[in-house]
Amino acid sequence: MLHNFKRKFASLAIAMALVLPAATTAVTVPALAQPHGPVSVADLAEGLLGAVVNISTSQKVKQRRPNLPIPQVPEGSPFQEFFDDLFPRGGEDEEGPTRNRQSLGSGFVVSADGLIVTNNHVIADADEIVANFADGSKLVAELVGTDPKTDLAVLRVKPDGDLPFVSLGDSEKSRIGDWVMAIGNPFGLGGSVSIGIVSAIGRDINSGPYDNFIQTDAAINRGNSGGPLFNMDGEVIGINTAIISPSGGSIGIGFAIPSSLAKPVIDQLVAFGETRRGWLGVQIQLVSEEIAESLGLKDAKGALVGDVFKDGPADKAGIQSGDIVLSFDGKEIETMRDLPKIVADTPVGEKVDVVLFRKGEQQTVQVEVGRLEEGEKAMTASKESDEDATEEDTAKPVLGMTLEELGEELRDAEGVSAEVKGVYILDVKEGSSAEDKGIEAGNVIIEVNQEPVSTPADVAERVAELEKSGRKNALLMISSKDGDIRFVVVRIEG
Repeated sequence: MLHNFKRKFASLAIAMALVLPAATTAVTVPALAQPHGPVSVADLAEGLLGAVVNISTSQKVKQRRPNLPIPQVPEGSPFQEFFDDLFPRGGEDEEGPTRNRQSLGSGFVVSADGLIVTNNHVIADADEIVANFADGSKLVAELVGTDPKTDLAVLRVKPDGDLPFVSLGDSEKSRIGDWVMAIGNPFGLGGSVSIGIVSAIGRDINSGPYDNFIQTDAAINRGNSGGPLFNMDGEVIGINTAIISPSGGSIGIGFAIPSSLAKPVIDQLVAFGETRRGWLGVQIQLVSEEIAESLGLKDAKGALVGDVFKDGPADKAGIQSGDIVLSFDGKEIETMRDLPKIVADTPVGEKVDVVLFRKGEQQTVQVEVGRLEEGEKAMTASKESDEDATEEDTAKPVLGMTLEELGEELRDAEGVSAEVKGVYILDVKEGSSAEDKGIEAGNVIIEVNQEPVSTPADVAERVAELEKSGRKNALLMISSKDGDIRFVVVRIEG
């Protein structure tokens, strides 16, 4: 009977083989040297723990006195002075005594003479920074430099002898699935070791302009910030920085700054005490499929130039709004995010080739890279100057009217005819003489007392001259958006 069963089973197998299609491509799965993960990382951890430090900081902060009800005591009571000390009289904003605010984080030693790397947010605004070592010793740390854009900081301690230290590895060699190990000070529990894998590479979590995080499922908690993420060769490939967690504890989604991004920043902070990034002087945006199609670009790639900062490196090189940057210094720009990172890593003052896509054709221009920090100061100063000019021109009404220069952008936005020249009226004060005479927002002042005007300052100057000469009224030539002109006499109100 068993023999008959075997014979029937063999016949069924042959029949199935005839029905089922043969596989055309075999999938090769590499054998795992350690199918269940590393057997032990004890030796690796033991060799690295001495270079990882706990960072404790203190900050003096003023406390606010609560506005407590003051008990009433009989006049002349011997307890009056006691109650005055206990319940000082003052408003809600009265400052109370100073107290120290403590915080904890992690860091790691990168040189035998005492350089330590951590996160900027770990030591921000600290009055005192102390590095606590694995052997129980403590050293006061001095701040070498910080970079809020990448959330990095470098400290220095002065040891009596050489310190154990670790080296930065090449995070570009890391692959999804590689084993990694985190060491740090979670919740104040110093010397904690956790292990996991690289879950993703190049994560953008919208924390800054250079987001390129390594994601890991190694347990990272509060207090791990600034600590190292090691590969299995004992090299630092990341600086643990952030987690996603609704509970505040690790749920297996942590982020580390890759060493490839951190190393040049650390080198600059050590050398100069500050960063010296490259700067192009443009605002950019994503090249969508629709934009690429409308501009005649075959693939949606590169960075679309929006605004170009006046007298910046791009402006001097002839880069224009609407250009698409396809490559910078020989490096392809696949997405918008690539350009700021590549430019930032380019040495200041270096002349590089930039390939642009403009009006259906590619062309190359040469740009001398500026310095980002200086560019930001220039942009801030320019913005403040523009705001001051705008405030000067528009904040002070003239004859009860809020005015603005009629530029092309405003003309297009408000639909003012190209033939109409003058000063645009943004608003007319209620109850003013201008309102009484029928002047409305959207009208344009062409002349004041038969003298052409083109800026709010021109109008203010003409009115001031009339007032100084004792005139009580101003003759205005007013135009509608379509160019219909009329004369209006407006009373000069002191």
